[in-house]
Amino acid sequence: MSAPSTPNEGGTTTLVVRVENKAGVLARVAGLFARRGFNIESLAVAPTEDERFSRLTIVVGVDAAPMEQVVKQLDKLVNVVEIRELNPAASVERELMMVTVQADPPIRGQILDLVRIFQATVLNVGYGEIMVSLTGSPSRVDDFEDLLRPYGIVDVQRTGKVALSKLAKTAPDPLAP
Repeated sequence: MSAPSTPNEGGTTTLVVRVENKAGVLARVAGLFARRGFNIESLAVAPTEDERFSRLTIVVGVDAAPMEQVVKQLDKLVNVVEIRELNPAASVERELMMVTVQADPPIRGQILDLVRIFQATVLNVGYGEIMVSLTGSPSRVDDFEDLLRPYGIVDVQRTGKVALSKLAKTAPDPLAP
């Protein structure tokens, strides 16, 4: 378990929690946050390379001091194996968004220009709508959504943030203990 750090921009903290892949674990983890009065801003869950475990990436809006208490209580849950708090400067964060936008033929070119600029992907095209996806940093996804909003967002789904720690840029010292 790593010590809590200062919250990210917007007062959020990103926790990565490895849990046993068993029924009810997600409900117990989410319940702990609810009991403490913390809103989970995003939650991504997936199995790990070891099928016995799942990885939860939890983004929660909190101050640093109460987060320390939540991490301690989370660590006491039976099925929790490991808890890490990600430092935004030392991690890579991504989010996926799928969005359907009104795109009548006369303005479709403007939307496709945005798709090209953001290197998004066209998933489906209808007569008056277009569905696109974008994967990127949460702020990049926010920017893309903001630019699409004036055209008329019909439907949007975002995964929430997933993140991994950045990799070391230097080789370890072979003489270090």
